[in-house]
Amino acid sequence: MAIECTAYRDDKGGLHSTPEKATLADLAGVLGRVGEEGGMTAGVAKLLFEKREEIERVFAEHDRMVGAADIASGEGGDVIPIKEAQ
Repeated sequence: MAIECTAYRDDKGGLHSTPEKATLADLAGVLGRVGEEGGMTAGVAKLLFEKREEIERVFAEHDRMVGAADIASGEGGDVIPIKEAQ
């Protein structure tokens, strides 16, 4: 008898039993081949997934710093000065 099952598809169309496995496959695909023999891609993808919160925090801080530098230089954003410096 046929039964229903849930699978998660990665960007290449591969099916995985969990969302995490599909995400790891997608991360590995984005990273490409890392390392010489056999590669380290799967390990690097797993590490990125496990450290996601910390990695996102670092990138958010970077984006804030770059955004602040853009505003200070007059580039980027719709910044309208309230009062020009004398």
